[in-house]
Amino acid sequence: MIRILHVLGKLDRGGVETWLVQVLRNIDRKKYQMDFMVHTTDPGAHDEEVRALGARIIPCEGVSNPLQYASSFRRIARDNSPYDVVHSHVHHFSGYVLMLAALAGVKVRIAHSHTSAPEYSAGLPRCAYLAVMRHLIKRYTTVGITVSRLAGDSLMSGWETDNRWHLMPYGLEIEPFGIRANSVALRKELGLPPEAAVVGHVGRFVDAKNHNLIVSVASELIKLRPNVSFLLIGDGPMRLAIETNLRNSGLTDRFVLTGTRDDIPMLMKSAMDVFLFPSKYEGLGIVLMEAQLAGLCSVVSDVIPVEADLTNDAVSRLPLSAQPRQWAEALNAILEARSHCIVSDDVRKQRSISESVLQLTNLYDSACQQTRTVGENEKKLTLTNKNEDLCAP
Repeated sequence: MIRILHVLGKLDRGGVETWLVQVLRNIDRKKYQMDFMVHTTDPGAHDEEVRALGARIIPCEGVSNPLQYASSFRRIARDNSPYDVVHSHVHHFSGYVLMLAALAGVKVRIAHSHTSAPEYSAGLPRCAYLAVMRHLIKRYTTVGITVSRLAGDSLMSGWETDNRWHLMPYGLEIEPFGIRANSVALRKELGLPPEAAVVGHVGRFVDAKNHNLIVSVASELIKLRPNVSFLLIGDGPMRLAIETNLRNSGLTDRFVLTGTRDDIPMLMKSAMDVFLFPSKYEGLGIVLMEAQLAGLCSVVSDVIPVEADLTNDAVSRLPLSAQPRQWAEALNAILEARSHCIVSDDVRKQRSISESVLQLTNLYDSACQQTRTVGENEKKLTLTNKNEDLCAP
């Protein structure tokens, strides 16, 4: 059995976490034991399912205190050893995680880049931190994975010429996108007008998701299409501010905010007509992939990685500098044409969770085999040297 320790902040709802839980559901759990080291003692949305699937969730506190974190990491590694793989999902902090993993004797150490978050102008301490972490990632990573080219560039320059690194966009569970609910009943349940054209969005209420632009686009789209409504799925720290913006703009009755939901495929497929995704940055954009699988054409910002495109003609990109009117016109064109997205069976198979798990387990197998081979060669060399010493006159 190969034992893998995944390191991440918390098993809450999000792109990375959703993918990891889907991997856990679909991986051969008799051959691969997955555990999760998290940076909090607070419960996560996926905790119950993860434990039910046989994985442990191990808190490791002290992220802001390097010495405390190192002590916690050593204790966890000692008490739960041996791990064959430490797979880190915490971006630049992966440098420190993988250094500690190396000191704990873990041979396979994976840095996984999931975001293309830009580094805005920072003070000297932040710049020093990033420089140190990038150095540690380069030194202690034995395998690198990135979900897109932009995400790879964000974590490690020159990754494309480093044979340790692999481009691996997420795979998804495809089956839920084949289920359609009664659209009339579902829209009534959500409080959407039955005759409305529905613009959908899925994302946490954080600055990166750009909800304020969605509000501005709504003001313009209503002028072009008076019967339009907006369905926003998600929650987060900026939700109250967005609700205030809606009230001030007189748009409250045009928006339905559902909070966090676990039936996103059904909501996309049966309650939305077009998808809007104006993020300021994304590592890949899982929800854009989901929108296409649900048959939705999308209008997105041009910073969304192209690796999220499942077809050639269902995603329209606009620069973040584009005016709200331009976004509204792009959405209205899709609604006027009643456009739908069709993803081929071949692409569905290529971007399925089963294919994603196969790529990941092949990587684990190969990396572990290489470390075993190196270890065996080192033992043979040691025995040879000892025999030569014994035979020496």
